[in-house]
Amino acid sequence: MINKLGQIMVYVNNQDEAVKFWTEIVGFKVISEEENGHGMRWIEIAPSQDVETSIILHNKELIAKMQPELNLGTPSLMFFSENLDQLYKHLLDKNVTVGEIVNMPSGRVFNFADREENYFAVMEKSK
Repeated sequence: MINKLGQIMVYVNNQDEAVKFWTEIVGFKVISEEENGHGMRWIEIAPSQDVETSIILHNKELIAKMQPELNLGTPSLMFFSENLDQLYKHLLDKNVTVGEIVNMPSGRVFNFADREENYFAVMEKSK
């Protein structure tokens, strides 16, 4: 039986720029970086070292050649933040495309785009 979600694969056009976005702007950490010696490289990122679920940034073009049957679209991810207003202002200050903060039945939420125009959502949620 499955007991937790381990990793989410995000396929990007430029891994180095994606790492910069997630670490320098969003504040994630690089957990690991691997290369298989045959041109395949993947970078594991997460909000902190002690999370159960992380994101793996893969080279979209290389994966498309290796496994053309895969859906390489960006998954719809919902992140949680304990201070939505502070994060919203931080992303705006870093010139990140952000949507309006919307009140939903489950809490306040907004979306933001990475440099490749992949959109992600953030919901205010305290511990």
